Amino acid sequence: MAKYLTKLSVGKLARIVQGEDCPCPLVFQVIGSKRVQSTSDAPDRCRLVLNDGVTQHGFAMLSANLNGRYANGEFDDYSIIRIDRFVPSRVNRNNPNDKNVIILFDIETLHSGKEVGEPISANSESLSSSSSSNSVPAPQKENVNTNTNSRYSTSANNPNTSLNLNSSMAGDLSEHLTMPIDSLSPYQNKWVIKARVTAKSSIRSWKNEKGEGKLFNVDLCDESGEIRCTGFRDSVDRFYDLLEIGKVYYISKCQLKPANKKYSKINNDYEMTMSSETQIQPCSDDTSSIPKIKYNLVSISDLAGKPKDDIVDVIGIAREIGQVTNIVARASGQQLTKREVTIADQTNASIVLTLWGAEAENFSGFDNPVVLAKNVRIGEYGGGKTLGTTVSSTVLVNPEMPEAHQLKGWYDNNASKCSFVGLSQRTAGPSSAYQWATFNDCLKKQFGIDKADYFQTMAMIHMIRIENMFYKACPSESCNKKVIDSGNGVYRCEKCNAESPNYSNRMLANVLLGDSTSNRWVTLFANVGEKLFGKNTDELVRIKENDKNEFDNLIQKILFKPQIYKLRTQTETYNDVPRNKITCVAVGETKIKDYNQHLLANIQRLTGICVDK
Repeated sequence: MAKYLTKLSVGKLARIVQGEDCPCPLVFQVIGSKRVQSTSDAPDRCRLVLNDGVTQHGFAMLSANLNGRYANGEFDDYSIIRIDRFVPSRVNRNNPNDKNVIILFDIETLHSGKEVGEPISANSESLSSSSSSNSVPAPQKENVNTNTNSRYSTSANNPNTSLNLNSSMAGDLSEHLTMPIDSLSPYQNKWVIKARVTAKSSIRSWKNEKGEGKLFNVDLCDESGEIRCTGFRDSVDRFYDLLEIGKVYYISKCQLKPANKKYSKINNDYEMTMSSETQIQPCSDDTSSIPKIKYNLVSISDLAGKPKDDIVDVIGIAREIGQVTNIVARASGQQLTKREVTIADQTNASIVLTLWGAEAENFSGFDNPVVLAKNVRIGEYGGGKTLGTTVSSTVLVNPEMPEAHQLKGWYDNNASKCSFVGLSQRTAGPSSAYQWATFNDCLKKQFGIDKADYFQTMAMIHMIRIENMFYKACPSESCNKKVIDSGNGVYRCEKCNAESPNYSNRMLANVLLGDSTSNRWVTLFANVGEKLFGKNTDELVRIKENDKNEFDNLIQKILFKPQIYKLRTQTETYNDVPRNKITCVAVGETKIKDYNQHLLANIQRLTGICVDK
């Protein structure tokens, strides 16, 4: 029986009710429970009566994510539970006699049991009377309110105290019970949340057939989850300057609707819209229980392997700051304002971040500031990577955070000694967009899966397939289709639907190309092959047909010769089977200086050591 003995957190319920800090884990006993049915389609809530061996409290509410476990009978009467995360929320902070609702987020059932001690009710009156007596009074169990119209309500022992959320929301919002964000739904019309602003967009204008106006949005979070809130027209004037990133607010009377996942990555099925009745009040109480803003920072060098349209958080030094320019959007014809800022970090990589609208106009780049960009979208241009702000992006200059101070210190000490590998290409066309990569990099980063990717590598030819290296093609300059020999001196092109006594020699060589990491079969066309051999296709065909030894010597001369190959890779489908194909676009003599610059940049990226060049 010893394994069933569990020590309760004696006296902790009273301390929680009195507003004291009680760190988890806490162990209590469930005395009773009640499912509080909703009057609408909103999820039901479950209410527990808890006992710590001395004190009993009847207002422990399960968060919505625990409803399924409650339905399975996990929190039966007299079971022992461990609470790993909770949030207390008092109805009226100015009235010490009001109940404190304990909202449970993370609990575990340890085992079943029987009633422990003779607990008293955890209200101020009973607590004060019990503290003046040496004897333990008889149990004064609270009755679980059977009014299912209210998701939170007080016990019958204190009928004058109401936790009903359908009460008036007028007055000081801090005096009302706060609801967890994950409990909100469109079927509730009166509630208050206590949430931190984690992101705030710039003010944007819109215009369509229904009219025009302005809008902004903020992302909010509390212990239970996150949600997006959008303000239109008058709400922009009322609340834009009031709401600040990182601060906590009481918010009430917003409209809820299903979230549009096309424009939001927030983990919530609903989103809020401000209205003329919306109330927002800064929180002056303790906000330590509300999570701080969390940044999932991605190093700039790692962005090369991220797919297009991914939403990321980055931090970097502003190395280059472009001028504000105006462009006209193709789709809407609307004039847009943008500014390009090149940012870099300790991985010795840089990328272009495009700011739009007011962020572009107001950006100050004095003295290479640190730029923190949250919820920016990865784009692709000319084979390179770019970043761009969206409606949900937040850009901060010189933010007060350890990562920013570390980055600034590193840059001030090492900027003159480091070179940066640019992930962005500013000129159009594939010829200017070749990033350095090995064949192994192509596999790891899945080059060519959704689109063609271009890269360059130092490699050498190991083998050439001379069979079918040349073919007879249509003599038309615009057609390279293989012709059919009719056997009577006439050649037919099926593509052009034409016959001719002439044909053109074309080269289509397959070579085994190897770099420092792997080997791949690569296709060479005439423009590359003729440069490698130093002869045109007609000459090569003549030599192959008339002098095998000379042709073999030509082959041997180009084998195992290190050169920089510029390659194109893309996945193509043959007989419903996808296959990655690599084509050589260009080849050139090795420029040792340029290649060494690339190697030094790699050393700096991998080790963090700046190498003088």
